[in-house]
Amino acid sequence: MIATKGYAAQAAKADLKPFHFERRDPKDHDVVIDIKFCGVCHSDIHQVRDEWGGSVFPMVPGHEIVGVVARIGPKVTRYKVGDRVGVGCFVDSCRHCECCKKGYEQYCDKGMVQTYNSQYYDGERTMGGYSNVIVVDENYVLRMPDALPMDASAPLLCAGITLYSPLKHWQAGPGKRVGIIGLGGLGHMGVKIGHAMGAEVTVLSQTLKKQADGKRLGADHFLATSDPDTFKSRKNYFDLIINTVAANIDINSYLDLLRMDGTMVVVGVPSEPMPVGAFSLIFGRHRLAGSGIGGVAETQEMLDFCGKHGIVSDIELIKIQQINDAYERVVKSDVRYRFVIDMASL
Repeated sequence: MIATKGYAAQAAKADLKPFHFERRDPKDHDVVIDIKFCGVCHSDIHQVRDEWGGSVFPMVPGHEIVGVVARIGPKVTRYKVGDRVGVGCFVDSCRHCECCKKGYEQYCDKGMVQTYNSQYYDGERTMGGYSNVIVVDENYVLRMPDALPMDASAPLLCAGITLYSPLKHWQAGPGKRVGIIGLGGLGHMGVKIGHAMGAEVTVLSQTLKKQADGKRLGADHFLATSDPDTFKSRKNYFDLIINTVAANIDINSYLDLLRMDGTMVVVGVPSEPMPVGAFSLIFGRHRLAGSGIGGVAETQEMLDFCGKHGIVSDIELIKIQQINDAYERVVKSDVRYRFVIDMASL
């Protein structure tokens, strides 16, 4: 077994504190990764605080992991010691269902094995990236582009793929009008990636206080949703709207901004159900859809795309000892736009 140190929550809503545990020794196809950086996702906070239910403790969060290969199993062929690699939101899947065979492991019929707060099919619990080392099957490890800094590329493993996947699936590109609701950890990645794909990108935010940031990130337009004229001027305008916020919004008002056959995609997770009026869908043949992360191949495609276009997250680098304060700041939207933990501080 591999002695491992990290930070864990011992109970729901408890502060994260130093925690020692063991990882498995590498199996034939396992890669042992020395973790250098780990991003902080709002979903870490939801699960540490058991806001979605089903949390198991002690919990070591973290699924935006970037590091260096330290050891490999005897049958590993994809990686060698010293490679820069990443691990995202899941570390295994059944590999046999229709979704897995098509490269959509994130929608595995049996349920993907999440990087933390989950368990492998043999019962082994998963612990995440707020730690110094992790052991992952080579088939679920990503190759990080050499052109990108390791710290700022960590959030690509969740925030980046969460926006890349729907932008690609709904064919964002030249001639397409894309609206991004919210300019936070997810939204700012949507602006960067949508702009790089060649789409016309509009940020829909409550106020104009982040307008300068939005334009700097690549937004063509920045509109305040607190202004009623926004919903009048952009009626029947967008081909695609991606909702990144975790708060409840008037979903019907946004559906009315779609052109005929336009799609609104939900990637943020509000705590309460969202009422949807039938007429908002019927008139204009609008679609309301959801999207998760991406499969292994699509995540690698996203990383390569970001490497080609020089896209990383805007981050604030913190020490692991600052994690509890960072959680409070995330809840208050007091970060532009993603915290990343320097694991050397561990």
